[in-house]
Amino acid sequence: MDSIHRTVLLNETIDGLLVSQKVGDEKLVILDCTFGGGGHSAEILKKFPKAKIIALDEDKSAWRENDVRIFFHNENFSNLDKILKNEKVDGVIFDLGLSSDQLENSGRGFSFMKDEPLLMTMKENPSLEDVTAEDIVNTWSEENLADIIYGYGEEKYSRRIARRIAKARKKAKIKTTFDLVKIIEKAVPEAYKRGKIHFATRTFQALRIAVNDELRVLQTGLEKGFNALKAGGRMAVISFHSLEDRIVKKFYKEKEKEGRVILINKKPIIASQEEIKNNPRARSAKLRIFKKI
Repeated sequence: MDSIHRTVLLNETIDGLLVSQKVGDEKLVILDCTFGGGGHSAEILKKFPKAKIIALDEDKSAWRENDVRIFFHNENFSNLDKILKNEKVDGVIFDLGLSSDQLENSGRGFSFMKDEPLLMTMKENPSLEDVTAEDIVNTWSEENLADIIYGYGEEKYSRRIARRIAKARKKAKIKTTFDLVKIIEKAVPEAYKRGKIHFATRTFQALRIAVNDELRVLQTGLEKGFNALKAGGRMAVISFHSLEDRIVKKFYKEKEKEGRVILINKKPIIASQEEIKNNPRARSAKLRIFKKI
């Protein structure tokens, strides 16, 4: 299946990451930590035909390319050091969050708009040992559910939603996305359902983050990505919600304070109104770039 994902802040990312590079540089090596639809990698290879891309994605279905310049690894970016070993790179890209392909085609329950099994794991084929969203909503305590929905989803009705989940699962196991959406719908006020953001958005985000341990993984990936950079190399990170952006901002600021990086943009780069019009997903994207000293 062809990718339907539209890469956000594409030109801003590539230009900021590789502004000092010269076309024809045979030694250019880029680590694409979140390959997804391959948009960043494809654009880099278009501008730098002799570049080498080391691409990572925990979702094996992301790999559709046959380009010999792309070395794909079905791996979480928190393990990038195992892939690179001692190889150093000229640039590192993190495009965080879900791709449109995962939302629309994965069948793993990322979208509250489709009735699918309540998995929410980035892995295409999770093992029996992997935690799923179904495990969380059916077995975690009401208090823990409320804490993750509030902490990871910043959902103000987290207590009410957790209470409803705990009540519903006593009658029947919560198995699908629509099962969960119906529970959330009963838990929140009528006015909340008419808001700009779908009433299930924050709860689904929280569960996905918990299932994939995304915040801890991000912190680990940033540090390992920094260590993999050559002096003069750059890192570009696109985040889509405040929890991610806080982690990225804090990491960048700490490295700047240590005198180990130069921040290319003091404030995050955001999408233009034209891009947001063509791709609404871009509205929450924030791009931060630094240069390693």
